[in-house]
Amino acid sequence: MDIVTLARFQFAMTTVFHFFFVPFSIGLAVVVAVMETLYVRTKNEQYKKMARFWGKILLLSFAVGVVTGIIQEFQFGMNWSDYSRFVGDIFGAPLAVEALLAFFLESTFLGLWMFTWDRVKPAVHNLFMWLVTIGSLLSAFWIIVANSFMQHPTGYTLNNGRAEMTDFGALLTNAQAWYEFSHVIAAAITMGGIIVAGLSAFQLLKKKTEIKDFFKKSLRVGLVISLVGSVLVLGAGDAQMKALIEDQPMKFAAMEGSYEDSGDPAAWSLIAWADTTNRETVFSIKIPYMLSILSYNSLSGSVDGMDTVYQDLVEEYGDGDYYPPVNTLFWSFRIMAGFGVLMFLVSALGLFWTRRKKPWMFENRFLLWVMGLTTFTPFMANTAGWLITELGRYPWTVYGLFKIEDSVSPNVSVTSLLISNIVYFLLFATLGGVMIYLIRRTLKKGPFYDDEMALKENKPATDPFDKEAFE
Repeated sequence: MDIVTLARFQFAMTTVFHFFFVPFSIGLAVVVAVMETLYVRTKNEQYKKMARFWGKILLLSFAVGVVTGIIQEFQFGMNWSDYSRFVGDIFGAPLAVEALLAFFLESTFLGLWMFTWDRVKPAVHNLFMWLVTIGSLLSAFWIIVANSFMQHPTGYTLNNGRAEMTDFGALLTNAQAWYEFSHVIAAAITMGGIIVAGLSAFQLLKKKTEIKDFFKKSLRVGLVISLVGSVLVLGAGDAQMKALIEDQPMKFAAMEGSYEDSGDPAAWSLIAWADTTNRETVFSIKIPYMLSILSYNSLSGSVDGMDTVYQDLVEEYGDGDYYPPVNTLFWSFRIMAGFGVLMFLVSALGLFWTRRKKPWMFENRFLLWVMGLTTFTPFMANTAGWLITELGRYPWTVYGLFKIEDSVSPNVSVTSLLISNIVYFLLFATLGGVMIYLIRRTLKKGPFYDDEMALKENKPATDPFDKEAFE
């Protein structure tokens, strides 16, 4: 229960919870934008109703994401002031652009989208949502530009114990930034589609005939988007993994759980467990040639183990503990990759089983349960991916430049960190509970709730109230 461990736990807790909602919002914005685009192009009122309904859940995720993002920013001043001094000159520009340009673009047009239904032309209203989507993508890009400097520092000079920017363009052309950005955005698109498809499956299990056709169509649209996203995820993840061989070889070796060099050709460990005390692999089940294929797209090629990389790091940076948490990285990678493949398979098979001629998935409760439970997989995959990205950089906050032990604020105490950890945990638990309650309430009301209330109050419906259109 030392200060460094508590500070790291608090930052991990705030970041993981915040990262539940960032890809949630980005992915759902893409889904809603696509649904409304389908309405503009086809004039089919079904798609308009779908965009309005799923837009309500988008608004909930956006609101909670903003709150958790503000809380996360507190960490830099509370627990990591020395780190903030070191990277402040680098982080200032991208984070300022993110806040002043991307976030304002996103939030402004989201407000316009909320309050201008039937007040502007459909194409203009649809443009608002696409601008929200672009704003969210830009926001993610600038955050990732800052994070990629921590992974692979470029465009800087060291002066008086601080990293100072010398080349802003080098930050933008950092290869790690583009690997991370493509991977994160593809994962967000997948998440948006999976959530819409999964929540639709849960609603179809309730056997409410008046909403079945609405959620059948929503499920199909969600599966199409998640299939596209999952294919992109697999490609982006493969490219980013190959880049780690050069940029962060210790992280790569730890993901494979290998202390010794792999040999040529290299086998891939499907299952393994490492004894981190004695620094050896206790057992493993390996697939021949697979690591060479994954690393070099070839049947030959070797990969350095952690012991070899450790000696290289000692020569470059001096004595130190450069071994990351091996078992955590090994299993986090397999959780992330496993769920990624699962979402691809669910999306592809789900589209096949819901085709027009034989849509038998809609009548099969087991398959609907599988689809519904898949709703939770992108949250676990994204969290596992974040753990790989950040824990694999150990012992650095900025790779090769600044260590974790030097980053913590000098004036924090164990007591203050314990109290703030408890407060944040309770706050996040409350926010999470409220979010789940509001989403369930929105789903329970259903897509026709606003029109039903308008009819009861003898007011004009917000848009054509035609359940038969979905049948």
